[in-house]
Amino acid sequence: MNASEKSPGPAHERPAGVPIVDLGAEYRTIQKDVDAVVHRVLSSGSYILGPENDRFERSLARYCGAEHAIGVNSGTDAILLALAALGISRGDEVILPAMSFIASAEPVVTLGAKPVFVDIDPISFTLDPSLVAAKMTSKTKAVMAVHLYGQTADMSALKKICERAAIPLMEDMAQAIGSRWQNQKAGSLGAIAALSFFPTKNLGACGDAGAVLTSSAAMAEHVRSLRNHGAKVKYHHDEIGYNSRLDELQAGILSVKLAHLDAWNERRRSLASAYHARLKDLPVTLPQEAPGRHHIYHLYSIRSPKRDALKAFLAERGISTGLHYPAPLHLQPALAYLGHREGDFPVSEALARETLSLPLYPQMTDDQVEIVCQALRAFCSAKS
Repeated sequence: MNASEKSPGPAHERPAGVPIVDLGAEYRTIQKDVDAVVHRVLSSGSYILGPENDRFERSLARYCGAEHAIGVNSGTDAILLALAALGISRGDEVILPAMSFIASAEPVVTLGAKPVFVDIDPISFTLDPSLVAAKMTSKTKAVMAVHLYGQTADMSALKKICERAAIPLMEDMAQAIGSRWQNQKAGSLGAIAALSFFPTKNLGACGDAGAVLTSSAAMAEHVRSLRNHGAKVKYHHDEIGYNSRLDELQAGILSVKLAHLDAWNERRRSLASAYHARLKDLPVTLPQEAPGRHHIYHLYSIRSPKRDALKAFLAERGISTGLHYPAPLHLQPALAYLGHREGDFPVSEALARETLSLPLYPQMTDDQVEIVCQALRAFCSAKS
């Protein structure tokens, strides 16, 4: 055997090279159609608020079961403009879960309002309805349900609470396009919804992008004005708005990808089932599809009290993982002024200590799933 034929050694000594997501692989599956739409947009000379945006907004609204979709330039701006359309302003309070990405809380603060945190349900990791009413005050002007990791909050329970209090229920569905609550799609479950098309999302742009969904014509008109400097007619500004328009390139690319979304989501569910079957006997907590939900597994996040050691073990073998999220919102330095301390939201804090997102994306192979599972088994055997 010459040097070039030398055995690479036992499998456990070789980096497996499994990424947590592979956007290049996604692009290669639809390259012809994406390249065609990019060429079409660049040749058209229409780059902002043109026909691609109109086409995508109609398709997106139809897909999510809402009357209106308004493309904006990021998921964070989608939350901001949705809250503004609800009339959230200085001195108001918005209830939201303590476990989410900072973008759920940032726009609340930007508008001068106060984020009021509630702990999460230990099964779905979404807003716990049983804790919401106790946090309501005369200043509460909205409840934001964050559909975390790919499944919805308990929208029926939250709707009843909000209806009794006569306040709107908003969806942060950045991680949940295509998910369902009792067979009704996310985006059509509340008064207004915010979407992110960050590249790693189930429906991702080739850059930042987002959208607002609503079945209220008045709120849709308001968001369209806000995203365009507060103008309904060019150079006539009725209010101070924002520059938050979805560009034509992103709209065109998203239209291409939207046609594949259901198939991609089903592949995610299949991969999640494969993980379930191979990992169910290990001393880790697997994600669950809570009652009434259709989970689209934006993330496959397991829990382990040895999370940090497990993450390092997998990294040594070339397996990329993620932390979603290593600190809950109430313990973020930027929100320290709210006065929270460790122990205030124990379910969120436990999830932050233990959660680890494994590789999962539609183009992932069954062999790659097996590599990840074998590595997890090796870790659990070594630590037992």
